[in-house]
Amino acid sequence: MKIVLFCLNNYAFAILNPIKEVLEEKNHDFIWYVAPKIRKSFPYNSDANTSSIKEIRTYESDVIFAPGNEVPYFLRGLKTQIFHGLAGEKKGHFRIRQYFDLYLTQGPYFTNRFNKLKEEHKDFDVIETGWPKLDVYYKNNEAIMTEKKSLLQKNNAKTIILYAPTFSPKLTSAPHLLDEIKSLSEYKDYLIFLKFHPLMDKEWVEKYKQLAENTDNISYQNENDITKFLIISDIIISDTSSVVYEFLLLDKPAITFNSISNNIVWKDLTTYDNLKEEVSDTLNKDRYDQLRKSIIKDYHPYNDGKSALRMVEAVESYLKTHNVPKRRSISTFRKLKTHIKVIKNYS
Repeated sequence: MKIVLFCLNNYAFAILNPIKEVLEEKNHDFIWYVAPKIRKSFPYNSDANTSSIKEIRTYESDVIFAPGNEVPYFLRGLKTQIFHGLAGEKKGHFRIRQYFDLYLTQGPYFTNRFNKLKEEHKDFDVIETGWPKLDVYYKNNEAIMTEKKSLLQKNNAKTIILYAPTFSPKLTSAPHLLDEIKSLSEYKDYLIFLKFHPLMDKEWVEKYKQLAENTDNISYQNENDITKFLIISDIIISDTSSVVYEFLLLDKPAITFNSISNNIVWKDLTTYDNLKEEVSDTLNKDRYDQLRKSIIKDYHPYNDGKSALRMVEAVESYLKTHNVPKRRSISTFRKLKTHIKVIKNYS
């Protein structure tokens, strides 16, 4: 098979890399498409890669793996949606945009919803595989945990706290928690990591960076991949962000602010105050440990670290009984939108 790993945002790198590793093991041919706007942050330059849609078009792929919401309809290949998060309550998560032939879902909650949409639209298929970004959760993390121990010793701390808000202006807690995070840092037993979405408003990024520069036990992180910080942190503070679900799958407590989730099995606060007390209370008594099990079962029950393998095997099997689509049949509106984006944002 010839495969395109399609990246429009830099969060795609950590999602697609486990798939790349499987492709290498199976000796499949692959190339990364890296949008020009994220070219500088691409971490795998030793792999075949391009920022040219023309080159991808001439590559004549059999499969395109895309964690984003869209992919050019005119590219050859089974256009496969693999998702960029687990927050099913977010606007647009279950919106059918016509770009995809196949949806590879993370768990029963998502599979059931997309199967209902399949019955309605009748122009795509659904296969449950698990989510590749989480494969690292279930593999050998000794190096990461050794790093955690070193960080705690270096900072004379006992607990690592991760603040990872969403970027959405209507949902983000960032404008409301600057002083609360500062107050939280008064507990020197805490080491606080700040990890923001790449689309976060630059005004708030700069304010939190300034806070970190002026506070010994607050660290602003620029790494693209949040996975390491999810693994080493003892508790997460967020809002309506898919990273909350990723964190819950590690069976650790979360605190959110005004989450719009329909499946809240963690402490959700409706006012932006008393963060110190709420964190202390949650660390001392985790009241949601049993409820988290239901989320793990519904959202991502796979703990074998083989979701990427299942995705590759799913498309291999699918193409044994289906022709490789040369292009996707979509509405004139979607076609026009695609061409505008190709001119402005792709290459």
